[in-house]
Amino acid sequence: MLSNYFTVKNEGIYQLVVQKSRFIGYVKRVETEEVAQSFIQEIKKKHHDANHNCSAYMIGENNQIQKANDDGEPSGTAGVPMLEVLKKQNLKDTVIVVTRYFGGVKLGAGGLIRAYGSTTSQAIAAAGVVERKLMQGLSIVVSYSLLGKLENVLRNSDHVLDSINYLEQVEFLVYVRDGEETNFREWITDLTSNQATFESKGTAYVETDV
Repeated sequence: MLSNYFTVKNEGIYQLVVQKSRFIGYVKRVETEEVAQSFIQEIKKKHHDANHNCSAYMIGENNQIQKANDDGEPSGTAGVPMLEVLKKQNLKDTVIVVTRYFGGVKLGAGGLIRAYGSTTSQAIAAAGVVERKLMQGLSIVVSYSLLGKLENVLRNSDHVLDSINYLEQVEFLVYVRDGEETNFREWITDLTSNQATFESKGTAYVETDV
């Protein structure tokens, strides 16, 4: 598994008008090619009256699935520049569809490349980008006398404080970077004068906004 990677946070939509042609970009996070294709078909159905519904996606840990479709635009002027934006931003598991309603003015190859690339970039910006980090989950149990001190240091650290459970004692669920678990345990042990108990909770990807 990758230690970290970037992808889009939510679905995003952006509209751009160039020389009376209307470009509408739709971006979404996907984890399989089937879901990507389903999303593309959904947009095509929604805009069945459009001149073009061009698409691109990049999926997999090693970007092993990459597709670009010009959907009738001159070869290399739509799908490829859209895919290049995904590559430049290093976004995995992401699909983009750009719908075009032709406005009567030909844009030329350069104009099309710029329009499709810009619409893709702005749709991604609308969706937001996140970094997904592989982190180790840890349960830390301490007495209530240590609640304020521990909560304060955890919130001001690089670690992710996921939740606090107020039980007979206080339980903190924290995520630390994979491979940093030993150092983290030692740090908390020193901080609490050896009054904390730990339990590993497995690894998970934790998202932070970019």
